[in-house]
Amino acid sequence: MDTILVRYGEIGLKGRNRNYFVRRLRLNIKDCLKRHELQGDVSVEGQRLYVRTDDVEAALPHLQRVFGIVSLSPALPVALDIDRIAAEAVRLAQQAGLSPAQSFHVATRRANKRFPLTSPEVNAYVGGQIHVQTGGRVDLSHDADVIIGIEIRDECAWVFARHLPGPGGLPLNTQGRVMALMSGGIDSPVAAWLAMKRGCGAIPLHFTQSNVETAKAMLNCDVLDGYAYGWRIKPVLLNHHELMEPIVERLHDLRAERWTCLFCKHAFLRKAAQVADEFGAQAIVTGENIGQVASQTLSSLQMISYGIDKPILRPLVGYDKVDIVALARRIGTFDVSTRDSQPCPFLPPSVVTTGKMEKWLELRERLADILP
Repeated sequence: MDTILVRYGEIGLKGRNRNYFVRRLRLNIKDCLKRHELQGDVSVEGQRLYVRTDDVEAALPHLQRVFGIVSLSPALPVALDIDRIAAEAVRLAQQAGLSPAQSFHVATRRANKRFPLTSPEVNAYVGGQIHVQTGGRVDLSHDADVIIGIEIRDECAWVFARHLPGPGGLPLNTQGRVMALMSGGIDSPVAAWLAMKRGCGAIPLHFTQSNVETAKAMLNCDVLDGYAYGWRIKPVLLNHHELMEPIVERLHDLRAERWTCLFCKHAFLRKAAQVADEFGAQAIVTGENIGQVASQTLSSLQMISYGIDKPILRPLVGYDKVDIVALARRIGTFDVSTRDSQPCPFLPPSVVTTGKMEKWLELRERLADILP
């Protein structure tokens, strides 16, 4: 079997709890292989995980979606002999197409302090051999065309030429469960993904208002499930009309239709808190930002959050819309989210943007018997 060297980042700072996170990461990697019917073994050695599989190229794109993995490299074991290490490094550089028109450098990490050469000495010797054989010019920056990595450990040296990024974060299912409000739009699946990146098992909650929007939300749940190694995305669907019709009618009677959007969001959060208790979730995740739409001004967020007995997490609060769109494209939800949409049937002609808390509390009292 060939080997993939797996690196984690923040997990390494967990002190006495690190083993718990590493074990969870190992289980999630095994789940990733199993879900894609790939045979392989996952082991932990020092501060690295090693995935040994007969099909490295098939495994790589899936492993790049496992939360907790910062980067990974297909690597080859070489005997602890500097000339053999250099020969393998030259072969990988040639395989990568290194030529006199391109730049390279060697990056060595010497975990085995008994190896007679220091990391800078290995870099110099191996880099010299690569230059002689390929003509490539040395560039010690991250902009080099080819970077040859060497990790010298007790049993062997690992040599590699590819450094593939993972999503980072914490292993999924290490931080409990969250209810993730899921619409058919751009923001909510990105917020759910960010919560998953922090180790939370996400339970999407969608309020159905049209077949169009529900189909988009469910397709994005499928996309998120492609990252949910160690967890399963199982959305919960509730009827938007059943929730909102009595609220809209009461607001109409009170001539307070402009408050519809705020009470809609408030009702969503109240219902999400109830469903969270049923599923053992400790918090609610939303795709809300600050100032993006009328219901997301600070005064509106204060009102819709009033009296909710679960923490409300808003991972997108510091993102510009451009940032959110870029992340949606990266994780694969953007194309689904931007398909033809159907507007909310309860949207009033004008909406409150800077309502007074006193008025909100007055209306809330008059709707208390029909709020969820």
